[in-house]
Amino acid sequence: MSITPAGPEPSAVFGERRRLINLAYRLLGSVTEAEDAVQEAYARWYAMPRRQQEAIESPGAWLTTVAGRVCLDMLGSARARRERYVGAWIPEPVPDRTEWIGGRSGAGGAEQADPADRITLDESVSMAFLVVLESMTPAERVAFVLHDVFRYPFAEVAAIVDRTPAACRQLASSARRRVRATRAPAAATAAQAGLVRHFKEAWEAGDIGALVGLLDPEATMTADGGGLVGAVLRPVEGAMRIARYLIHIADTAPGLTLLERAVNGRPGLVAQHAGVTVTVAAFDVTEARVTRIWAVRNPEKLRAWSAGGAG
Repeated sequence: MSITPAGPEPSAVFGERRRLINLAYRLLGSVTEAEDAVQEAYARWYAMPRRQQEAIESPGAWLTTVAGRVCLDMLGSARARRERYVGAWIPEPVPDRTEWIGGRSGAGGAEQADPADRITLDESVSMAFLVVLESMTPAERVAFVLHDVFRYPFAEVAAIVDRTPAACRQLASSARRRVRATRAPAAATAAQAGLVRHFKEAWEAGDIGALVGLLDPEATMTADGGGLVGAVLRPVEGAMRIARYLIHIADTAPGLTLLERAVNGRPGLVAQHAGVTVTVAAFDVTEARVTRIWAVRNPEKLRAWSAGGAG
């Protein structure tokens, strides 16, 4: 009597989902696109005949390879889309798991609920880090994230990016140099939280002098409205210009509420109007001064931050 192999347990296969979402978000900078990439990987798995699934020794490795290739393809097309994007493109901000309001498009349900709960909020998802990743080529980004962040050996990375292990080592090395050249040591979380609190208080008080004192003289603020809401199309540079711009925003949007919230695992600010989140601001802090502000205003990237989605 022959016994047919049981094959991979469905729970074990689906249990890879969190790791894949973590990988895809770091590769793509978008929760929505990460979910799409992982969904595509699972669709390909379940489209295979049962016998073919049973022949795969490690479903997790198979899913990682497929998801990585899907992300690589998406990154290639994303570069073209972002060249047509209105204004600056900033990665989609992720709230702390305790502050996640709705799943994708504000929808509930066990499968969609809480991607924030599935994304590990460490330094590799800080806005500063994700912005550096955006400067890399798709192959550099995939090789670097897989090897340096997720510790995959170059032999496995090579199978995903379709390069030799030696070429992948060079890609990761090039990406590493980009990171070193553009990133200053991150401030301690408590120190950044205190600075962001003072920044919030100065903004609420309309105190330009206090804002300027909290900003590095050469600070930069970048906004992402996606052409859907009002936002400066080019970065605002210099402490005084940023301070004046922030005061202008406060003057033209009475009733704006500022909240201290974790943004991608680091202290940030959320601006709400009539209970709807209209801006999520991430900060980069060096030597007790704000050096970078990334203000995401595109409502399509803020669905996780407002009940029922951002309108």
